[in-house]
Amino acid sequence: MSTQGLDVSEFQGEIDWERVKNAGYRFAMLRAGYGSGTIDRRFRRNASECSRVGIPFGVYWFCYATSPSEAAEEADSCVKAISSFRLEYPVCYDIEEASADYIRRQGIPFTGALARSLVRSFCGRIEDRGYFSMFYSNRNFIDTYLGNDLRKRYALWYARYSENFDGTNCGIWQFTNQGRIPGIRGDVDLDRGFTDYPSLIRRAGLNHLSIGSSRPESDYVTYVIRPGDTLSGIAARFKTTVSVLTELNHISNPDQIYAGETIRIPEEN
Repeated sequence: MSTQGLDVSEFQGEIDWERVKNAGYRFAMLRAGYGSGTIDRRFRRNASECSRVGIPFGVYWFCYATSPSEAAEEADSCVKAISSFRLEYPVCYDIEEASADYIRRQGIPFTGALARSLVRSFCGRIEDRGYFSMFYSNRNFIDTYLGNDLRKRYALWYARYSENFDGTNCGIWQFTNQGRIPGIRGDVDLDRGFTDYPSLIRRAGLNHLSIGSSRPESDYVTYVIRPGDTLSGIAARFKTTVSVLTELNHISNPDQIYAGETIRIPEEN
């Protein structure tokens, strides 16, 4: 038995998440960012919309680390980006050939030992921060660099584009990068989930679900940013403050908000 899911980034543009849910998709993996701290431009909107329509989601962070210490820094950046959201799926490290190519361009040999140390560093830091960790890879990259031991320690999100599953032990299988579904223009990655992560993570008390978000969902309203909006103007309209909005929505620069993004706003008491 598997669950239909998808994974997206800013490259899918503005997604109609209600149509995605109505089409039968039951979980999403959202790109939170990449490298030393670059947040995916659509992450906050995608996370807010998944929360609003009731699609459980996790996140992934693309690896550009050249050392274990940099991988730990990437994990810290990821946690900072996701801390205001309720995640019911894992926090995943996406390491693949593009990561290896980047590392080589920095003049650093890319070896299996380095690849494994990057995964352990990122996933270990994620676990230290109280989240369920996972790594993403494909068969060739696993066979060439990662080996099988990491799968005994961390969950695997497995990429293999085929109509037929090959039986690899994994929690999520990404089976195509050419899916077409309502609510998304163009191609999108599609997945099948084999593990009930919401139940597993909640039972383990991970992702801070045992204590919930800092406020219950009912204490928030969502607002879609309109052309011409400013964060100070939104704060004044809803009788809150810029600092509350920036903290709640992990907005690093309050002068940079974008039309079409969805933010959370505390309801008036």
